[in-house]
Amino acid sequence: MSADPAPAPAGAPAEGARDPWAKLRAATPARIGLGAAGDALALRDVLDLQLAHALARDAVHASLDEAALDAALAAHPSVRVRSAAPDRGAYLRRPDLGRRLDPACRDLLAPGGFDVAFVLADGLSATAVQRHAPAVFRACLARLGGWSVAPAVVAAQGRVALGDEIGERLGARLVAVLIGERPGLSVPDSLGVYLTYGPRVGRRDSERNCISNIHAAGGLRPEAAAAKLVWLMREALSRRLTGTGLKDDAGPAALAEAPAAAALPPPPGP
Repeated sequence: MSADPAPAPAGAPAEGARDPWAKLRAATPARIGLGAAGDALALRDVLDLQLAHALARDAVHASLDEAALDAALAAHPSVRVRSAAPDRGAYLRRPDLGRRLDPACRDLLAPGGFDVAFVLADGLSATAVQRHAPAVFRACLARLGGWSVAPAVVAAQGRVALGDEIGERLGARLVAVLIGERPGLSVPDSLGVYLTYGPRVGRRDSERNCISNIHAAGGLRPEAAAAKLVWLMREALSRRLTGTGLKDDAGPAALAEAPAAAALPPPPGP
């Protein structure tokens, strides 16, 4: 029978206090101060890294469930398109193809003089779009009373700049691209939103505003992201720009969550 462990010497730190990294680990999901087994990482850390890597790979290669997205868009009209990338392999090797519409899809986008168009694109994490984009979209609609919103565009094999061509063909003054961000080893399902005023082919990334890190594991909540996005939309139409000239300086009152019946004033004319 084994003996009980000897009591700690007087004044010795408690067991939890012996790890100098414990406080820092509690503040971040980053892998800090990992333990070792001989010259290698501890088995639990190796398995955790392998799982995180597998989840990230799955997110990159997952297919967008377009039918499920259609059903989740709060009965708002939607249309499905795809980029010029014929498959996932081409999409990953040729970023330029993901920025342009498949010519066969162009006639699906009828111009309507809309205030804003929403594009839900798989990007580098279809998982993120599937899980979080419908909630962001619905929360935006609840705040956009009086605005003309184009049919939601569900885009397969899409990159951010695909929204420029889509918004231009729809005749929208703004385009908001809800897209899966590049997954990391902490979060494989982070959603980003890119807002562009006056979308047209050839817009630069400096002409967009980005809201990133939208996810459930400690990220920005969909409702909070929608509040920030709608504030940016209103400012973009008022100032007629997005990008480096439009700073995200909304105060708490401007981002307060609005009930479904609340409506923004109609956007200014062109």
